[in-house]
Amino acid sequence: MRQVSAELPTPDDAMRFGRALGELLRPGDLVLLSGPLGAGKTTMTRGIAEGMGVSGRVSSPTFVLARVHPAGESGVPLVHVDAYRLGGDLAQLEDLDLDTELDRAALVVEWGEGMAEQLSEDYLVVRLDRRPDDVRVVTLEPHGAWVTRLAEARLAG
Repeated sequence: MRQVSAELPTPDDAMRFGRALGELLRPGDLVLLSGPLGAGKTTMTRGIAEGMGVSGRVSSPTFVLARVHPAGESGVPLVHVDAYRLGGDLAQLEDLDLDTELDRAALVVEWGEGMAEQLSEDYLVVRLDRRPDDVRVVTLEPHGAWVTRLAEARLAG
């Protein structure tokens, strides 16, 4: 497995990176966003949504757990999940019926690492870290089919 990393000095850089990633997404894709509070997970998701051309305002679904953004230019809907409040409870994650959504949409899960991998053997972990100088560092960790897709995409690195 080959990891790819990039520095994102500004929020605009994070949005650009997210847009490039969003342009790659198709139905059945699972992306797990990992990082501490304030690392930029929701900003990255906004960029992904722009890259997918989905409609609707993208905000953190912390209190509703999941938001569905209808397909736009790409023809692929985006399901944005915030698993923070689930506290690792796999039963609650299963109650969201995300495997059904995954058949027709791309799924981006904030705080899903350690839980959402059960949804697919092909997934991409996007790790975001915020340095003291406010620069974000993104590391992409591909699993399954994402190993080849990421190598072909040349997003960073």
